Amino acid sequence: MSRLPRTLLYLVFAVILLSGSFPVGEPAIGVNWGTISFHRLKPSTVVDLLKDNKIKKVKLFDADPDALTALVGSGIEVMVGIPNEMLAALSSSTDASDLWVRQNVSRYVFKGGADIRYVAVGNEPFLTSYSGQFQSFVVPALLNLQQSLVKANLAGYVKLVVPCNADAYESSLPSQGAFRPELSQIMTQLVSFLNSNGSPFVVNIYPFLSLYGNSDFPQDYAFFEGSSHPVTDGSNVYYNAFDGNFDTLVSALNKLGYGQMPIVIGEVGWPTDGAVGANLTAARFFNQGLINHVLSNKGTPLRPGFPPMDIYLFSLLDEGAKSVLPGNFERHWGIFSFDGQAKYALNLGLGNRLLKNAKNIEYLPSRWCVADPFKDLTNVANHLRIACSVADCTTLDYGGSCNGIGAKGNISYAFNSYYQLQMQNAQSCDFDGLGMVTFLDPSVGDCRFLVGVTDHKKSLAFRPTHRKTTIWISILWWMWFFLMS
Repeated sequence: MSRLPRTLLYLVFAVILLSGSFPVGEPAIGVNWGTISFHRLKPSTVVDLLKDNKIKKVKLFDADPDALTALVGSGIEVMVGIPNEMLAALSSSTDASDLWVRQNVSRYVFKGGADIRYVAVGNEPFLTSYSGQFQSFVVPALLNLQQSLVKANLAGYVKLVVPCNADAYESSLPSQGAFRPELSQIMTQLVSFLNSNGSPFVVNIYPFLSLYGNSDFPQDYAFFEGSSHPVTDGSNVYYNAFDGNFDTLVSALNKLGYGQMPIVIGEVGWPTDGAVGANLTAARFFNQGLINHVLSNKGTPLRPGFPPMDIYLFSLLDEGAKSVLPGNFERHWGIFSFDGQAKYALNLGLGNRLLKNAKNIEYLPSRWCVADPFKDLTNVANHLRIACSVADCTTLDYGGSCNGIGAKGNISYAFNSYYQLQMQNAQSCDFDGLGMVTFLDPSVGDCRFLVGVTDHKKSLAFRPTHRKTTIWISILWWMWFFLMS
């Protein structure tokens, strides 16, 4: 058979490109690396953690220079983020977009440098709760940034995307999915831009939030083992919320004429603490089910055999300084704890059967701050309020892993969280004489009292530790705790 003329091949490729029908390869598993922590692990430690677990794709929420420097030469594909608050400036000035590209993309993209493949322009900028405050900036920012990438000779390699929350579209059935009416015009512009530049549509899907926010939501529909309450949509039957949500987006894109556009899942996961249903067992069950489902290449009813292009698990590490406005679970999405220790067994399908822990973590001494058993704790409320306003006490609330340790246990947990955050400074365990330092781990059952970790820059994260050194005052505290509980 004679080969097609080169001009004809180019024509075929152009038709495919313009039709929005992009080739779809094997789905890849990546992670979101968030850094909203009181203090952070060294970026080089985090990159080593990614490499040890064979994770080849990472999504950042900004263009943190320390993280990007650590990723140089790692071979890990990177999606850098632009916060919503920067969209206004980038939409109004090509000078601003040129500068941003130079500082945050060009300087890292060189032979052997950081492998930046995507720039996320905003993060869920169309979220309903934002009341449209970022909406008008998105497309102008995209256009300016695209020009800046062209000037930098990077437009053919670095693609612009806009991560959207699943509330951008709506429907009672997947086949009837459509973008929210007020977003119709801007979504038409957005997907046209994505299609023209070979970019996927990025969406964040959270079955946990559907379950958390709706008492009537069938619990088994959030997972991947089948449901006793499947959704029937014509000839299609949906047995899990992820597929139903994904196909609702497919239908919404199809209504705009881009039904074949590749879709990347920018965020998906399950928290391990801070709410009813947020626990280690459920998180492992969901994430492992998700990974197995996506890597099976089964696809969805509207895209059989074509799973998402990539999925980025949310998230790599817990972030103890995140806002808890959506819920206390916000600080507990990580598949690893703050110090890079795996929370549960998980096979990412990337070569390692189980997660590997971060290495060479420097821990603070095995000591804790607890309530002094010999002191009157009647007036401790203000100390508790101050400690928990600074440190993370979200595990103490209803549904949390430390919710059942009693009032005195709550006091000690709050004291210790503050003490570890202050690098075990002796004065930080005073609390007007109500606190004391113990060398015996006060953890109770699943409730782990944390011990800090430090790096050479004296940054701090946390870890549960089981090392015990017994002294007489620690024993007295334990006796008091059990006698008074």
